[in-house]
Amino acid sequence: MDVICLETEAFYSLVDKVYERLKESSEHRDKWVDGDEAMRLLGVKSKTTMQTLRDERKIRFTQPQPRIIAYDRDSIDEYLDKHSQDPL
Repeated sequence: MDVICLETEAFYSLVDKVYERLKESSEHRDKWVDGDEAMRLLGVKSKTTMQTLRDERKIRFTQPQPRIIAYDRDSIDEYLDKHSQDPL
């Protein structure tokens, strides 16, 4: 096993760089997700519920082809925020 020693300043500089890299990679998430991922994010187990959310325009979606439906991840996040409960 190799042991690497760093000065305190170098260590915190490395931590800052790792943090920035992680922050950048999380910003590049897919804007559109498929039905399975949307259901997972929403905690929904029924395709009927997804149909209802689409029909009532509660979350954004696109249908580029007849059997392909993609959901806007930002609108899912907004929907969850809107229906969240603050702790007492």
